[in-house]
Amino acid sequence: MGEHMDFGNRTVIVTGGTGALGIAVVGALLDAGAQCRVPYLIDAEADSFPHRDRVTLVPRCDLTDESDVDRLYDGVSNLWASIHLAGGFGMGDLADTDKDSLMRMLNMNLVSCYLCCRRALAAFGPEGGRIVNVAARAALEPRQGAGTTAYTVSKAGVSALTQALAAEVVQQNVLVNAVAPAVIDTPANRAAMPRADHQRWPSPAEIAATVGFLAAPDNEVTTGGVVPVYGRA
Repeated sequence: MGEHMDFGNRTVIVTGGTGALGIAVVGALLDAGAQCRVPYLIDAEADSFPHRDRVTLVPRCDLTDESDVDRLYDGVSNLWASIHLAGGFGMGDLADTDKDSLMRMLNMNLVSCYLCCRRALAAFGPEGGRIVNVAARAALEPRQGAGTTAYTVSKAGVSALTQALAAEVVQQNVLVNAVAPAVIDTPANRAAMPRADHQRWPSPAEIAATVGFLAAPDNEVTTGGVVPVYGRA
């Protein structure tokens, strides 16, 4: 994340923190002095989370449920940054994707992000704060979303949310940005796409560096950005 990134005892909430990208983001934040609060839904992910002893874990937290989101943010009065990595991917032609599947994508990606943004605004202190969301390459280039239309629509919503909210809260010193990854180089993605050129995919650590900058006090002017983190893909 760079030696100049100083989160000195600032509180940061990271949703999706126990996932592949989340582990890299939380690790970088901890190294920069942040105090991290990480929700999880699946016990096994919390059990294998390498930073579990250095963070505050919030168990069985469904980010599509307002009361669970309230529980995640309750008692945090000095929040500095809220980083929303939680989400899900789904393939399928539109003809094969029913309403339940569409709503699942919208809930996992857009609704969870929206609810966390909303609670974060209430938890920021007088000096403001930072929000970082995760869109996707297909959100910026929807023609890339053929075969994943429901997912693409949900991530396009995250992109629009990021830009609209940034304009809404700019006077409150709250900066709102998103990263837009292509395929991230994780074991699960390698297994799903064995014939792809994995060397071209950005690593979780590389994306974490961009997330870290956008969330850092050092970022004083970047807001409303949906930043491509495609690597060489």
